Order: sequence, then C-alpha cells, then structure tokens
Amino acid sequence: MLRSGGAVIHMNESKITWIVGNSVPKYIVFEPYADVVCSFLGDLSQNLLKNKTAVQYPDIISFAYFCRKANIHKKKENFAEQKIRLGRGIIFHIAPSNVPVNFAFSYVFGLLAGNGNIVRVPSKEYPHIEIICSAVNQVLEDPKYAEIKVSTAFVRYGHEDEVTEYFSSISQGRIIWGGDSAIAYIRKFSLPPRGIDIAFSDRYSFAVIDSDAVLKADEKEMERVAYAFYNDTYLMDQNACSSPQLVVWTGNHYHEAQQRFWNAVSAVAEKKYTLQPVSAIDKFMKLCIEAIEKPSVMGVTRYGNVLYAADLRELPDDADKLRGTCGYFYQYLCKDIDAIFRMVNEKYQTLVYYGLSPIQLSEFVVNNQLRGIDRIVPVGQALDIDVIWDGYDLVRTLSRIVDVR
Repeated sequence: MLRSGGAVIHMNESKITWIVGNSVPKYIVFEPYADVVCSFLGDLSQNLLKNKTAVQYPDIISFAYFCRKANIHKKKENFAEQKIRLGRGIIFHIAPSNVPVNFAFSYVFGLLAGNGNIVRVPSKEYPHIEIICSAVNQVLEDPKYAEIKVSTAFVRYGHEDEVTEYFSSISQGRIIWGGDSAIAYIRKFSLPPRGIDIAFSDRYSFAVIDSDAVLKADEKEMERVAYAFYNDTYLMDQNACSSPQLVVWTGNHYHEAQQRFWNAVSAVAEKKYTLQPVSAIDKFMKLCIEAIEKPSVMGVTRYGNVLYAADLRELPDDADKLRGTCGYFYQYLCKDIDAIFRMVNEKYQTLVYYGLSPIQLSEFVVNNQLRGIDRIVPVGQALDIDVIWDGYDLVRTLSRIVDVR
C-alpha cells in the first residue's frame, strides 16, 4: 500500500524500489531559490567533488559544478523576481533512459522552483545513478535538510501503469523526458486539474561553423575547438538531443577548413574515445546503407574509424532525420546561413556555432520567424543544461505567483 495524506492506495509496493526516501513525499513548498535549498545543493556539490569515484565521470562532475554554491547564488541573483512565488507542490519527473545524469538535473530544477519531487530514475543501472543518489542520501541526513528529505523520493520501477497513474494523480506538475510516443503514452495518466506538463521530446541540433574562422585559428585555438566539439558530441555518443548531428559550413574556403577541423577532432577522438567493435560495425553499415539509399549523401570522408563526415548534396526536407552516432556527422556547404532557414522546424533545439556572432545568429532565428531553435551556444556548450531549457524558464514555470495588491 502507498500512503499519502492519510489516503491508502492499494498497490504492490514490491514493484517500486525507493532509492532516495522510502515513501510518497510530503506536500512542502518553498520560495524559489530558498536558502535551505541553495545550501543543500552546495553541500551536495562538495560531497560529489570529494568523491573519488565520481571524479571518473565528467558528466557527474559537470552536475556537481552546476550545483556549487557560487553558481546557484548567481542564478538566484539573476532570478530577481519582484512578485511572491511558491513552488506548485509535488513534481513528478520521468527521466530519459539515454542520458545518465538528466534525472539529477531535473530534480534540481524542481527543487530550485520550490517543490517536493518524485524522480523516476532510468531503469538501466548506470553507475552515475548510484553515485549521485548515494550523495543525495548522505547530505539529506543533516537535520537542517529535514523538510527537503521528507519531500523527496527517487524511485525505480518497470512498466507499471498503476504506479505512474498514482504518482501523476498526486502531482501538481510533471516533467517528461523521452521520445514523442513515450510522452504521448505518459500523458494518458491525468494530473490534477491545475497540474502542468513540461515535455522534453525528441529534438535535433546542428552546428554552424565559419570556414574562414577555422583557417585563421592558430594551433592552440584549433585544439581548443576540437576538444570543445568532441565534448559536445562524443561524450554522449551523439545521443543527447543537444549534440550536433549536422555541420553547416559558411564562408569561402570550405574544403581546407573541413580537412583541418575534422583532422583536429579525429585526433582528439583517437586519444579520448573508445569505439566499441559493435559500434564500429554499425557505423560502417550505416555508411554503406546511406551511400545506396540516400540520394542527398554524395560522399563520405573517413578520418580513421573514429570519425565519418558525410557530404550532403542538398538539405532534404526531413533533415532532422539525419542522425549520427559514435562519430558519424553530416555536413553541408552554404555561403549564407539564411539559405537554410526552410529546414528548421519545431524539432530543432540547439544551434552550436563557431566563427559567427551571437547577434547574427539571433537575427537568423528572429528575422526568419523560425518555429525551432531554442538555444544558440558556442561550440563546447551544447551539453550545458540550465534552468532555461528547450524554451522553458523552468523555475518560473514550476512555481506559481501569489498576486498581492
């Protein structure tokens, strides 16, 4: 049985593994960026940064740095809300299965907005989950975080519709990470009448690189850019929705710039990336199939086994279906970025850039009234998740205004 506010829900509790907490969270709300929440996240950051196992995982360390005291304090200052706000209540988070630490970021967003949280972690047992959840449990043992402790639960369960239905029924908000079909399925389970859904669905991201800037860069700068692009793509095997799949080249010296850029990226990948044999085979099969079946692919340049660059004759209408993996990228040449605006639909999330100005790219989105592109970031920042994500201001969306006159 599950208990909530005195109500008893008959359910086989053996279907649920409680990873953080051991019962349904209590309804406790805070103001956004409450002092106790900021303090908790600072302590969590220190715990993870001192963990010798955690430091082996760059994405855990990125999460720890996001939670550090100075970063959260800066976000609190930037929030600067003039109105009274409180969390909405309990937020139910359904984490993605392909990005190990997203469950933790999702939790932090709900917490910063002032909410209690139920976090369904991925069913796949990533080591990241055990490390982060262990740190959360340790920090929550401090009595000063008693209210956060009783309003937090991290759970794991299988395809148990009654559990999803129950958690949805007691939540004032829900964050769903997943594919379009998974989101549609979860939405069958009703929230309370005032409940809100935030869905992070299938998205597509690409990069725009100016060829002239690549050729002007000195060797140190070229190495920095190569490492930055590697981090944007290889760290998640291009599985993250914000990892570029396609590189659009602008400028006047395409071929020399492409060769220099891809050689630099492949050199980094050769040092840092472990290409599994099965991935190498799958990637080569993808190359062969596309050479036969995709008329828009006019050739592929291989930079060893770690990197393939497929040249596009044209951008197809469904360019967002051009998906690479494990170092398989598409590239297209155009002198003026405005020439590609027709390909951008609501699926497009992040535009990564090098050698162009943020103003120029902002005007590209605004002047062409694009349906997509919610983020414009320099190379190296594609995976930097933040409180503004996919076009949502998460702290404001997950909190409510108390209008006092």
